[in-house]
Amino acid sequence: MSDTLALLEALIARPSVTPLDAGCQELIAARLTAIGFEIEGMDSGPESFRVSNLWAIKRGRSDGPVLMFAGHTDVVPPGRLDAWASDPFVPSYRDGRIYGRGAADMKGSVAAMVVAAEEFVATHPDHAGSLAFLLTSDEEGPSIDGTKVCCQVLQARGQRLDYCIVGEPTSVDSVGDMLKNGRRGTLSGKLRVKGIQGHVAYPQLARNPVHQAAPALAELANMVWDAGNAYFPATTFQISNISAGTGATNVIPGEMVLDFNFRFSTESTPEGLKARVLALLERHGLEYALDWTLGGEPFLTPVGTLSEAVCAAIRQETGLNAQLSTTGGTSDGRFIAKICPQVIEFGPINASIHKIDEYLPADSLEPLKNIYRLTLENLLL
Repeated sequence: MSDTLALLEALIARPSVTPLDAGCQELIAARLTAIGFEIEGMDSGPESFRVSNLWAIKRGRSDGPVLMFAGHTDVVPPGRLDAWASDPFVPSYRDGRIYGRGAADMKGSVAAMVVAAEEFVATHPDHAGSLAFLLTSDEEGPSIDGTKVCCQVLQARGQRLDYCIVGEPTSVDSVGDMLKNGRRGTLSGKLRVKGIQGHVAYPQLARNPVHQAAPALAELANMVWDAGNAYFPATTFQISNISAGTGATNVIPGEMVLDFNFRFSTESTPEGLKARVLALLERHGLEYALDWTLGGEPFLTPVGTLSEAVCAAIRQETGLNAQLSTTGGTSDGRFIAKICPQVIEFGPINASIHKIDEYLPADSLEPLKNIYRLTLENLLL
């Protein structure tokens, strides 16, 4: 069994459901310490939701570039245990796959990054620049006391970061066929449209907020927010939840509550999107209250040194020409991009992430680890 697979087994066996780390970072810290890394815990958050964060850095022979591997040791809840073919926290093998919660998202990446660093340091103990790790147990949760806080601490210290590889599972069919050089922003709204409750037989004595809001919602759903650009698809608007009424069939509701979300490109801004929504609601004469939550702004790393180094490593290991993409949800890259000019997300096949019976092809870990190691050689030698 390879070192990468053995480490992945050990990480899967630790039930690190957000915000728990369950000893994953302690295991990783011990291995990194053994090869010369300086280790620092950056735990954050209240005792009821304490988040484990790990910062580690190995300084090279010069003031060359600083490359950081970033990832998370927490996983989403497994769901119904009886729906799994095997215990989600006992690594299991079937049909050439390793099964377990977090195998793909993202303990496989973390294991590959650690072993890649071990091999790189063993072969190149006098490497240039610095190699760093930033790990959190709050990526799958609120993401308040994890990477976001760590980046604020590093920025306050003046810690320079030149390149960052986030181990998100980005590959689609084969390891290396896709990497992310950016992500869309996310802006959510909770809209409360106020009406007057009454009897359905006497609508003249009431005001139905659902009827009032329907034309505005139709317009919002069909509005073109922007056309995207060469890197990003067009901004999208989606309604996720609507509730109104008392449950009785003969009562006009007094309020409608609606949740919606924008996934927006760099062609739009949170301020611009908010202004357009508010103007539309005012134009439709609604009585309303609207609360906004900015989950993250878009980030983009144009083609450059880091993406070229990763793509060259992928070609060398697999022969594939990786596709650059900005599709998908948000990641901790949105926080790192504020302090690091080049951020790339690259990791294993994402077909089973967050699903029952999450898995990785067992033979995909060595190529992933080799790509990480080759990238280090491309940038730190």
